[in-house]
Order: sequence, then structure tokens, then C-alpha cells
Amino acid sequence: MDISIIVAVAENGVISKDNQLLWRLSEDLKLFKKRTTNHAIIMGRKTYDSIGKPLPNRLNIVISRSKDLEIEGCLVADSLEKAIELAQNDSDKEEIFIIGGEKIYTLAESLATKLYLTKVQVNLEGDAFFKLKPYENWTTVSSEHYKKDERNEYDFEVLEVIRTNMEAIRN
Repeated sequence: MDISIIVAVAENGVISKDNQLLWRLSEDLKLFKKRTTNHAIIMGRKTYDSIGKPLPNRLNIVISRSKDLEIEGCLVADSLEKAIELAQNDSDKEEIFIIGGEKIYTLAESLATKLYLTKVQVNLEGDAFFKLKPYENWTTVSSEHYKKDERNEYDFEVLEVIRTNMEAIRN
């Protein structure tokens, strides 16, 4: 079962400000929906709050330190490991998507086998970041460029990257 990080990030590493996305990219949202539908998605509570509801046709898992948190239509876990275990127990899901935020991405980095990276060609001010760094032992398998237009606020590139050597991470 693949554990995939899916993230849109500005050139300076910004992913959001005040728990909100900073761009309108219709094509990227369509890709997000297409990729994550019928799969498990894992997010932090703040990311869930920014969405405001469970995303349809997905197993929604929210990570929270609050032991008493209950969210209708979602499973709640108190760690990334427990969230992944919940997703793996749902045997018809073949891919688990980590959808944010910053802290959850950081926790998932060493566990991920895939990265769906939308590189938004802009620098913006924000308060949440995704660390863009050279990914050793990763290989880009696809890359598609999109131009700014009436439905996409900025130029952007969507990369699909896979980890080619999990053993290097485990050692």
C-alpha cells in the first residue's frame, strides 16, 4: 500500500496562510479529486477545519491530540501511525494520501513512497510551509506544466515522484 504525500507549494515553500490556500488552481483541484477519490486521506485537525467537512467518496482520517474529538463522517487518530493503521485496515484502499498540514507532512516524510507535488510558480507570504529539498532516492515519473488562465491563478507544474530506495531510509 502506497503512502503518498499530496501538496501544492509556492516557490518559497509556502503552502498556506491563516489555514487557507493562497491560490485558485482549478486544474490542480481536479487532479486532487481524481487521485484521492476512493482512497484514504489523512489530515491534521486544522486542515480538516479549513475544509469544513469530510471529503466525499474517501475514507477521511483526522489526526488530533484531543482524545475526545469526534467528527461525523471521519475517523480520528491521535498519531500518524495510528491513522495509517486505520487506513490499512480498510482493505479496499490501495493508496493512502497525506493531505496536510505542515506538521503532518513533516511526520509523513520518512514513511511516504510517493509524492504528488504541485509547484506553484509564485512567491507568497504564509505561515505554513512544505520543505522543498533535494529528494535523494526519489525519481520523477511524470511532470505536467499548466499555464495561468481564467481558471488557474498562476502557472504551475505537477510532478509525480516515487521513492526508489526505501532501504536507505530504514538504515
